Amino acid sequence: MAYVTQQNMIDRFGEKELIQLTDRTNLPATTIDATAVAAAISDAEKIADSYMAKRYALPLNPVPDVLIPIVANIARYYLYGEHAEKDSAVTRNHKEALAWLKDVAAGTVQLEAEGVAADQPTGGQVQVSAPERIFTRDSLEGY
Repeated sequence: MAYVTQQNMIDRFGEKELIQLTDRTNLPATTIDATAVAAAISDAEKIADSYMAKRYALPLNPVPDVLIPIVANIARYYLYGEHAEKDSAVTRNHKEALAWLKDVAAGTVQLEAEGVAADQPTGGQVQVSAPERIFTRDSLEGY
């Protein structure tokens, strides 16, 4: 299941930006290259899944709303490619999205999705078995 759609990208960043980032055929740029957008979204979703796989059953269904801007910002960064400036909002949002995903992986941030409990131990549980007690309060009564 897709976490982000092309329409999500248009709603967040505007059609004009996506046209400028993806149309490599027309001069001036006039259309969104859906293949380029889909590739960037797919790559961003794979990155998100790699962080969430430790704690959640994938693919997430339904997709938590909080995940949409995270994946969208990563996909946008991929669309900018080498043109993303070091101190730009695009780069900053990408770094923040990755930091948030690291928090998800560490269990600091929890999603409303089926997955492994955050405090679940990695090993098995200790079980003890022993014979019945010989000396009890009742058997020692009077001594």
